[in-house]
Amino acid sequence: MLNTATVLTGGGLGITAGSRIPERVREGLMAILGLFVVVYGVRTAISPAFSGRAAPDLAVVLLALLVGTAIGSILDLDGRLHRFGDAVEARVGGGDGDGRLGRALVTTSLLFCVGPLTILGSFDDGARGDILLLGIKSALDGVAALALGASLGVGVLLSAVTVLVVQGALTAAAYFTRGAVDPALVTAALGTGGVLLAAIGLGLLEVRRLRVADMLPALIVAPLFELAVRSWNLPI
Repeated sequence: MLNTATVLTGGGLGITAGSRIPERVREGLMAILGLFVVVYGVRTAISPAFSGRAAPDLAVVLLALLVGTAIGSILDLDGRLHRFGDAVEARVGGGDGDGRLGRALVTTSLLFCVGPLTILGSFDDGARGDILLLGIKSALDGVAALALGASLGVGVLLSAVTVLVVQGALTAAAYFTRGAVDPALVTAALGTGGVLLAAIGLGLLEVRRLRVADMLPALIVAPLFELAVRSWNLPI
């Protein structure tokens, strides 16, 4: 609820003030945000550095990304999400007809939901009632929503629903399992999420728009591969 509120507040302020902010300032904010997301994603992929966790096995991360992206491409997850955003735009009339609302929804939903603070923060909240990481993430997301709202528009607000559903589900899962998850499996998911964050950053920098939503199954495949490696002592 806290993170949802900060996204709505930051996004609302960004949308309200967006027309008053010079174009060069908006472009500068997006460039800084994109650059930070790339650096943060690479750092996470190499070593999550949270709670003493070791670096993820990059071979597992690579295989998970290859298999997960293949699955996502077959299912056309990226296309489905963008079509959903376009359908929302057509229904509510909150965009300008160029698909910007759909792009904003997909970009911000992925940005706010695939990072390490999402996974670890939700687990800490559900298992131990510790909201420190989610509090930090909420503040960061509020600032990011402000910058993105000024540049991408009303679609940023819709991502608050994604945050509520995804983080709520992760927190509930951690609560009912009391955090009984092998840390190595979490690390594999974090390393994969770091690569996804870097891909989102490249899109924000307009270097290249990657179909990041197609990579989402890798977040599930990575822990499964890590489990197989650990259970069967596979030479990977």
